[in-house]
Amino acid sequence: MRRMVSLIFILLAAMAAGACGSGRPVTYYTVDVPPAPAPSTSVYPVTLLIGHIGGPGILMDQPIAYRSGANEIGTYKYHLWDEPPVEMLKTSLLRRLRASGKYESVADLGSSVQGEYVLEGRLYDFEEVDTPGSMAGLVSMEFELYDRKDHKMVWSRFYSHSEPVQGKSVADVVSALDRNLTQGLTEVVSGLDAYFSANLRSRP
Repeated sequence: MRRMVSLIFILLAAMAAGACGSGRPVTYYTVDVPPAPAPSTSVYPVTLLIGHIGGPGILMDQPIAYRSGANEIGTYKYHLWDEPPVEMLKTSLLRRLRASGKYESVADLGSSVQGEYVLEGRLYDFEEVDTPGSMAGLVSMEFELYDRKDHKMVWSRFYSHSEPVQGKSVADVVSALDRNLTQGLTEVVSGLDAYFSANLRSRP
């Protein structure tokens, strides 16, 4: 009987210890999203639709990922994105294109809006990369612009950059990824601007 009581006490103590350990708060992070756009000046008479943004399964979930080897990727248990990186990318891209004021309209492909062009993309990397003595935030992504009238791809852009982490905390990693994403999307928006500036007026 004493052995049974002792066993029950040990089990209760283990459950209590587990309950105490589960009380650690989860911290959520997000990236910078541009403010609401000013009224469009419609430099280009184009309705641009944002289509599917793909990515590996780990970037379609919320945990913040880190790479500690060539083939090893892990995730933080108590540090999460407030939404999956592929969704944050799409939202930020949509807002930046709207904020540029260059288009008649920028909308989601799934909406009721009809558009002449569809921009699709894929997020390949969005994670902390650890190397001896340094940390970086890696962002790799690719976008393609499709002309719906001619049924062909007319523009593409690949971006990949490792942004040094200025610190050692997860928050510092998030800041590096945010800066990197902003730089990459700035290049994408500028590239689209250059394409339409050079080609739209000659289109029949």
